[in-house]
Amino acid sequence: MSHGGGAADNGVSPGNVPVCYYGGAGRVPAAVERRVRAAELFLRCAACGLALLAAALLGADRQTRVFFSIQKTARYTDMQSLVFLVIANGMAACYSLLQGARCLLSILTGGVLTNRPMAWAIFSCDQASVMAYFTISAVAVAMEAAMIGKYGNQQFQWMKTCHLYKRFCAQAGGGVACAVAASLNMIVISLVSAFNLFRLYGSGKGRK
Repeated sequence: MSHGGGAADNGVSPGNVPVCYYGGAGRVPAAVERRVRAAELFLRCAACGLALLAAALLGADRQTRVFFSIQKTARYTDMQSLVFLVIANGMAACYSLLQGARCLLSILTGGVLTNRPMAWAIFSCDQASVMAYFTISAVAVAMEAAMIGKYGNQQFQWMKTCHLYKRFCAQAGGGVACAVAASLNMIVISLVSAFNLFRLYGSGKGRK
């Protein structure tokens, strides 16, 4: 009994608990590993769908009106912030699709991520270049432009335009909302990638 208790205190599996091993010392229960991989796959698929929907709503958004026999068409290309948001969400959708395929392949083959350079690359992309900060900055710029379009800015004498292009602004608002949801999803993904990275650095010596 004392021997079994010592093994449990040292964090060693007694032999009847499935465990995934990482490197020389890291140990993660197989059930936890399956849940993490399934959650990551779901989050990446959701991020891909939301980002793709945001880009599609903004890219297809246009409305034509006639003012004093002059025809004017509002498009997302009329606002550079919306163009930036479409590009950012398109890149995020492609990236999430590739990472989702990697997660699905890992689940089907039963493999786990044990390569530290690869884990660092995924973590860096999720944090900075594509996922989190890039899309959040695009959403922030687009939301500021949307607020000006809806309420105007008296200090700079910028008039509001959404009352003239109601359908255009409504669809653009839906696209921005999807982009916000995708950005929040990507923040959670960055936390998952951080977990996948730093668990590879678990040490067996002095482990509490």
